[in-house]
Amino acid sequence: MSDEKLYIVLMGLPARGKSTLAVRLRDAFHKSGITTRIFNNGNLRRTYLPIGETSRSEFYSSENSAAMELREKIARINMEKAKSYLCKSGQIAILDATNARRKRRAVIEKYLNDHPLLFIECVNDDEEILHLSIQEKIKLPEFVRLKDKAAKEFLKRIDYYRMIYTPLKVERNYIRIDSLQNMIIEEKHSDVIPFYETLRDYLVTDEVKNLFLIRHTESEYNLENRIGGDSPLTAKGHKQALALGQFFKKKKISYIFTSRKIRTMDTARTICKRQDDCRIVSLKEFDEINAGICEKMTYEQIEKNMPHIFKKRGADKYHYVYPSGESYETMKPRITEGIKKAFFLNRHADNIMIVGHQAINRMILSHFLYRREDDVPYIFVPQDRFYHIVSTHNKKLFELKRYE
Repeated sequence: MSDEKLYIVLMGLPARGKSTLAVRLRDAFHKSGITTRIFNNGNLRRTYLPIGETSRSEFYSSENSAAMELREKIARINMEKAKSYLCKSGQIAILDATNARRKRRAVIEKYLNDHPLLFIECVNDDEEILHLSIQEKIKLPEFVRLKDKAAKEFLKRIDYYRMIYTPLKVERNYIRIDSLQNMIIEEKHSDVIPFYETLRDYLVTDEVKNLFLIRHTESEYNLENRIGGDSPLTAKGHKQALALGQFFKKKKISYIFTSRKIRTMDTARTICKRQDDCRIVSLKEFDEINAGICEKMTYEQIEKNMPHIFKKRGADKYHYVYPSGESYETMKPRITEGIKKAFFLNRHADNIMIVGHQAINRMILSHFLYRREDDVPYIFVPQDRFYHIVSTHNKKLFELKRYE
């Protein structure tokens, strides 16, 4: 075991992915044989105080001196616990809290001065992700009594923190990260930071334990060989969706991500009905390729009525942009954004499911599999099978599996 030890102190506004990142880092370090423990102020607060007492936003107001004193006391307890942990067998102590004030961070620096200390600030201003993250936060027991007011109270809590928020700048060692994109915005290290290369690699890597990538089941437009549109499922499509629901019945799926098209949502609804606690999230980023003026046409119609389009697209399917539409290439940024959103929301779960379209799923697969751009539009995406993908530091797996 290495003699190196490190404090990692997380900070950022609520619902920005701090606790998720803490768990992700702890698990990754454990797999590397580095003993790591999380010291979460929120969990400690909920242990010391009655359920529901800290759910109301006023508890986080800087004008509530009694609550401020309690919060500082809890922060100090966790600092002491973290210090004790590193004094013994621990190698990395992760302090998980908002730590919005520079004053609080100065206290942490002064007290935890026996080993190197690195701050990590989680930044994420995507409104859609914030809304969905808050919906997950308010499922905690402390919000039960607030009922319909829970989301409003949580937003007020964020506003109180925003009023006192000071981004990292003067601290000796820090990383500011876009927690949605897994992208480092800024970094500074005045000291030698143990495990730094390993840590940095974890921060910027997309990891998924189990991604089940499914193409929507048979639709009416599939039968007619039409592209795009928003057609419903056929009778066979509904039977395929039922088979999928039965196949995944014993696998816990917290979220099923779809496009905004009927055929993906109907496939997902049937799967979701066999789950105990599952939510469907429709993302615009997963909408099928926009065929522009060719929407709802068959390939035969395009070849007959627009031979110039048919020929040009056939010559360069990846880069060709449908008139008034998209290409595989122009879809890439939005699909990457969709993948990031799905991973951000579902990071606490082992299983992620995306129900997409043929072109969309080809692009998602190309995110994990190396393929020449010219080959991406020809990746095999059947409707009677699905892809199972595992992508972690220690394991890469790609399987095409049947569900019937």
